[in-house]
Amino acid sequence: MRITKIKPSLLTAEGLQRLEAEVEYLRNTKRAEVAERLHNAYEDGQDADFVDNAELEAARNDHAFLEGRIREIEDVLKNYQLIEEINTEPHDFVCVGDKVTICEEGYDEEETYLLVGAAEADPTNGRISNESPLGKALQGAKVNDTVTIDAPSGLIEFRVINIA
Repeated sequence: MRITKIKPSLLTAEGLQRLEAEVEYLRNTKRAEVAERLHNAYEDGQDADFVDNAELEAARNDHAFLEGRIREIEDVLKNYQLIEEINTEPHDFVCVGDKVTICEEGYDEEETYLLVGAAEADPTNGRISNESPLGKALQGAKVNDTVTIDAPSGLIEFRVINIA
């Protein structure tokens, strides 16, 4: 039997703290809230003349989602690598953990993203995954390089403006 090692989740120190705080909140606060909601919905359903209890079903769904999120975070926290430990050498090309400023070819508006692991990607807040199409294309690029991604609307080219 061959044992394959699971690739660690890449996290920034900030991302690690955020996930630790989230799982703590979900375990200690949110679990109690959902349990109370489940209890109340079950109790309310006992007096009803109908079998269908929408609130109980919604509470069960919320409980399942909550437990799934807790397991997801616990899995990341069991097997992670800090990005800061990877990028110890100075470099002039894009690596995970770098802040990259790009500009779509044909446009003047610049966008800056922090290239992070998938576990803490949040594009609306300027954090893109190293596993996303743009993240993959940017890795290894240097200032003034053009990278191309295959988007649903077709090929899009971005020029690397700055790496920090």
